[in-house]
Amino acid sequence: MSKAEITIPEHLEMRIAQLVEKGEFLNREEAIEDLLSTGIKAYKTSGPVDEDDEAGFEDDGMMGHDDEYVF
Repeated sequence: MSKAEITIPEHLEMRIAQLVEKGEFLNREEAIEDLLSTGIKAYKTSGPVDEDDEAGFEDDGMMGHDDEYVF
């Protein structure tokens, strides 16, 4: 499995910690992996994909948000 280092806003870190504490996930790593996977699946199925729009994906952030990723 590939490894990646990310920086996320503190409010998201707190929400992830709460989900782990509530038993929704075994640990932080599992939570982040599952939430990221779910977000990517939701992004792919949220509507038709225009091939021209994919070129700007890296610059605009997921779903057009510059400051955070929306799940």
